[in-house]
Amino acid sequence: MSVVCHADISKSADFQLKHNFTIFKDGKLVFMTVSDKDDARYEVPMARSSDTGEYECTVEAGGKTKSSNSLHVWVTGMTKPILTAEKKEVLEGEVVKLRCELPEEVPPLYFYFRKIKMNSTPKEKYVFEAYKNYSEVEFSVEEGDNILQFDCFGKRHVQREFDSSEHSNKTLVTVREPFIKPTLSVKPSRNITEGDRIQLECSTVVARMRDIEIILQKNKTILNSVRDEKVLKYSAVATLEDSGEYLCKVEQGRASKSTKVNVVVSELFPKPTLAASMNKLDENRELTLSCSISGFQKANFSVLRRNSNGDVLLETSRSLTMRVSVNDTGSYICKAEVKGIVKESKPVRINVYAPVSKPTLSVVSGLPEVVLGKPLQLICRSARGTPPITFKFYKGNVMKETVTNDTYATFLDENVGQNDKKGYKCDARNNHSSGVKTSNILNVTVVVPIRNASLGSIPYGEVEEGSETAFLCSVKEGSWPIHFRIFRKADRDVLVFEQSEHADRVMWRKGTMSRQDTGTYYCMASNRANVDVKSHPITISVILASWQKGVIVAFVLIPIAGAVTLALWWFLCKKKKAKGPSMEMSGPSLATNSTSEKLTRQHNDGDYYSGPDLESAEVEYTEVEVSTLDPHKAPVQKGTETVYSEIRKANNGCVIARWESINAVENP
Repeated sequence: MSVVCHADISKSADFQLKHNFTIFKDGKLVFMTVSDKDDARYEVPMARSSDTGEYECTVEAGGKTKSSNSLHVWVTGMTKPILTAEKKEVLEGEVVKLRCELPEEVPPLYFYFRKIKMNSTPKEKYVFEAYKNYSEVEFSVEEGDNILQFDCFGKRHVQREFDSSEHSNKTLVTVREPFIKPTLSVKPSRNITEGDRIQLECSTVVARMRDIEIILQKNKTILNSVRDEKVLKYSAVATLEDSGEYLCKVEQGRASKSTKVNVVVSELFPKPTLAASMNKLDENRELTLSCSISGFQKANFSVLRRNSNGDVLLETSRSLTMRVSVNDTGSYICKAEVKGIVKESKPVRINVYAPVSKPTLSVVSGLPEVVLGKPLQLICRSARGTPPITFKFYKGNVMKETVTNDTYATFLDENVGQNDKKGYKCDARNNHSSGVKTSNILNVTVVVPIRNASLGSIPYGEVEEGSETAFLCSVKEGSWPIHFRIFRKADRDVLVFEQSEHADRVMWRKGTMSRQDTGTYYCMASNRANVDVKSHPITISVILASWQKGVIVAFVLIPIAGAVTLALWWFLCKKKKAKGPSMEMSGPSLATNSTSEKLTRQHNDGDYYSGPDLESAEVEYTEVEVSTLDPHKAPVQKGTETVYSEIRKANNGCVIARWESINAVENP
């Protein structure tokens, strides 16, 4: 096959022009040449299917490049493959190794191998080779393979289609048997009776005594096996279970051959039957167990009790009579033996019942009470009695639920009302003939949770310092006793009062209020429902007492009153001076009268004390000397008269004092 690239170039003068020819196949460079001719030829000496593809050429001349249109070339057919076998003769169980080659073909390639056996459909295997033009495969030689033929062919994927080669030469392989098919014999015959001894023998002839194994099995259970021997023997006393298909298999390497034989064992006698006088009975009652075989009398009987550690023999006779207890509950069987064949009956279940004791009914949580709105769970328990025990729960006289269990049962009542006065009880019974036992009536207390706590105080809001305040914490609803707590809010809540009451309210009297008691108070109430209910807070402000306010007022007003009095006295004195001698009075008389007047007025007008008990106040008097005019001495221009001061101490420790002074002026 030749691929020709032609360049059609126009020139202005007659001169030699070099052409660079490049030919591509499926985008890959396959040929390149430089020529002064207008044609370039790519020669393919022997076309193969691998030469199929899209060809394109490019010409470069005088600095100019031009490409042709693509040309599709399809090369049909493939070379004939060559098949070779590693061995021409093999044994059963061995493998035949084959090699198939497609000379001068380019991968990727598909190789197909076939194993051809007479009167059967060929077995085929295929292998994909991405980088080789040959492939190898193995075929196993199976039982029954005598003369085998093998061949192969190849395929290539071209333009979304497959191109196939013709089939290779056929290669012949001869198969030899490593051993003959085994023989399985049964003695005395394939049909025997229970109690007879059965003998099975499996044998074969081998070409090479090495790694050979003979296996005897029944229903996929291996009964016996031997290695590197030609004969296997097996013997046993026949039973009904020995009926079935037996298989003898001989294996050596991968080779395997087998023979099957069917054996039928006839029944010597049927299975015994165990009968009980009663299957369910009270303790201390008599129980009789009898064993028998239908239509067969001569046998050795025994009665046994089933046990997890092995059957316990009770009696070696046809029947057994005993007085039962609860511990005798269980399964019993009987066995019969004839000519060495032992058969056992189906198990019989015996249940012995102890009577139930009087049940006890209680609340699962412990105390016979329930919080309103919560479910009530009861448990009914019988300390004695053979299970299963049937429990019935009653609310009042109405049956609510039936439960069957071993020793106890539970009941959930989700509809407990606040005024529920009905008692609970339960019944218990089992299969004992004694009948039903009833518990005592259980009365359950319904605990009503606390609702709507509130806090008040007397007086409310503002409280005088030193006075008493009463706090009242109350709830709208809740079961007694109720635990009351009163807190004052600070940096952290401080518990100031705590008390439990069989009432819906509690009063706390705080005797003496101080400025430190100012703050926000709230109370919390709880009961057995274990729910804390908090009241709205109230604010208490501790203010000054009335007498404290009076003291403050007195200390403020006294200096003001003194200043006013002094100003009035000064004004009167000036008026006296203006009138002259007509206002002259004797010094001693003036002094004495003034003193008396002031002492008298001191008691009448000087009571500024505001307190709980005036009479109990302590009064202190301080007497002050008063200067008077001596008639025998020369008169002086000015005299001063000072009246004693009165000091009273109140019971509460406050001191109120009143001072007065009078200044008199005399003229000569």
